[in-house]
Amino acid sequence: MQNIRVWLVALVLPVILFASLARAADADQAAKGKIRVLVVTGGHDFEKEPFFKLFKDNPDISYQAVEHPSVHALLSIEAAKRWDVLVGYDMHQGIAEEAKANFVARLKEGKGLVVLHHAIADYQAWPEYNAIIGARYYLAATNINGVAKLRSAYKHGVDFKIHVADTQHPVTRGVKDFDIHDETYKFFDVAEEVHALLTTEEPLSNKVIAWAKTYEGARVVYLQCGHDHFAYENPAYVQILRQAIQWTAHKN
Repeated sequence: MQNIRVWLVALVLPVILFASLARAADADQAAKGKIRVLVVTGGHDFEKEPFFKLFKDNPDISYQAVEHPSVHALLSIEAAKRWDVLVGYDMHQGIAEEAKANFVARLKEGKGLVVLHHAIADYQAWPEYNAIIGARYYLAATNINGVAKLRSAYKHGVDFKIHVADTQHPVTRGVKDFDIHDETYKFFDVAEEVHALLTTEEPLSNKVIAWAKTYEGARVVYLQCGHDHFAYENPAYVQILRQAIQWTAHKN
């Protein structure tokens, strides 16, 4: 009986191994030619199923989802070979010096960065993050170089109109002014050198709410919108996010 079990294991194991390798090969082949996206979450609640549907339904990409505290390990030079664009939808603060250096190094290599909604408030104690994304959101009132800064404000469930500030930019091309039901942010700083893509006259929001910029070798896009399914399911938002990933990946 023992000999029969050994024989069966010897017979079945190669079949299982071959099937596993075949599935991996099929997955690699399916992802070939697609933009490889690392979607980062953690530190803020969100509606997971409709959010990840944005990426599952995007035919241009393959994606991997990762949540803090497992994110920073994927910024190393070896791990980052598996992704082209990082999409930040996290709200995390702690970051070690090695992770900071890896983050900047990957951007210098030309990896793309798309920052969504509450990820503007990441890494409050790391000024370089503000330089990377072109903005600073304040989780508490503070003083910057002698200038008093209010705590940034937010408001859930606002219906407002968005104006496409640049209809020719690859991120917003083909998108017309649109209405959205979403959370607004106000009293955050935006760097003068960013290229405005979306604006609004809604008094509960900052005027410039989406922009494109570069940092070292990287293309960077920030989109203020994206609190919940009302945004995720907005056709204009879906199109802008897809085109932001393409542009940051140097695909358009």
